[in-house]
Amino acid sequence: MTTRYRVEYALKTHRRDQLIEWIKGLLAVPFVLHSQPTAVFEPRGETVDQMATQTQKRYAEIMRDVEDIVNDHINHQRTGTHNRSKLKLLVPSVANFFTPLALHDAFIWQDQRRFISYRRFVPPSFNDIRLLLNTAQVMSLVRGGPLELVTFDGDVTLYDDGQSLTPENPAIPRIMRLMRNGTRIGIVTAAGYTEARRYYERLHGLLDALHVSDLTPASKQNLVIVGGESNYCFRFAGDSPDLLKPVPRKDWLLDEMRLWKESDITELLDIAEASLRDTVKNMRMVATIVRKDRAVGIIPQPGHKFSRETLEETVLIAQKILDMSDVGSRLPFCAFNGGNDVFVDIGDKSWGVMACQRFFGGIEAAKTLHVGDQFLSAGANDFKARLACTTAWIASPAETVQLLDEITELDEMQQRKKR
Repeated sequence: MTTRYRVEYALKTHRRDQLIEWIKGLLAVPFVLHSQPTAVFEPRGETVDQMATQTQKRYAEIMRDVEDIVNDHINHQRTGTHNRSKLKLLVPSVANFFTPLALHDAFIWQDQRRFISYRRFVPPSFNDIRLLLNTAQVMSLVRGGPLELVTFDGDVTLYDDGQSLTPENPAIPRIMRLMRNGTRIGIVTAAGYTEARRYYERLHGLLDALHVSDLTPASKQNLVIVGGESNYCFRFAGDSPDLLKPVPRKDWLLDEMRLWKESDITELLDIAEASLRDTVKNMRMVATIVRKDRAVGIIPQPGHKFSRETLEETVLIAQKILDMSDVGSRLPFCAFNGGNDVFVDIGDKSWGVMACQRFFGGIEAAKTLHVGDQFLSAGANDFKARLACTTAWIASPAETVQLLDEITELDEMQQRKKR
């Protein structure tokens, strides 16, 4: 008989982050012990503040303990024994860390903004902890500064799904502020175009603002676009009609990427296309197959939309078939859910981020931040970026703006401390 646990695991494991779920479980205990839901019926006085103070203290103590456990994991990484760390035993899926996480201080920061400790009926949530981890990561980057490279996903990170980066987008002045401070910018997107014009259409607000800005010509060239996850590279060029020029492959390809064989690329895409065609047939999807030189996918025909469940099913089938193939073990790939389409790309965003790092002279992972919205374990194309650098998991373009403001505020605080 199939147990409920097995059903839950089979159906939802690809939609969970084990580290976040583990921290949620740790914080559930002080929530139960210290929150006072009955206080809502009592006369208002010092009860709420007293409850919040006690609860915050316990939450913060737990985050300090988790911070220590992360530091222990990092120490094991340095000796090559990370598989034996306490954190790895508690959270088997946890990856390597490129910096410590300032979890205690980040909790206090977020608690002052989200009033987590004041809540009596709603315990610390997935989103609370996701944002807490973002703040902890940013704090560590700023304190260990300077932040040398920030890479961004496109859809849902810089602009709404299927839209473009228009001039009024509030992220633009904040990206420009980073560039004024010497931070390089990379936009690492799944959009796989071979022409600069197509990227200009998607990113024209930022490119036009950069073109007319007072930044030096050298600073303006600190913007690159990596498309198709890791297959095309363009850099800002003020003398080009589209304000972008392709970067010679020798200037950005990693040594490992030079070994990718065209025969393997064709074979992997053929297998992926066959998988997609079978799923379209079996799921009765009204879809069009799109084949490119480094990607293959499905898009809905006009007037149709795929359900989330159908998209996830399509991704997981393609992922499993490719994982089991010989070519899938030789060639990196990314199968992902684009919101209303599914694509399989050669390479993934870890390669795209590393290409940016190489292009800018070999920037370290600990000096790089990738900002994206898809970090679940399957069907999410930002997930692999965790192999290349530190990351921030956002849920909307508005959260990206908040994160960039957070970087500025924390950086200004750090500069004041140094004076």
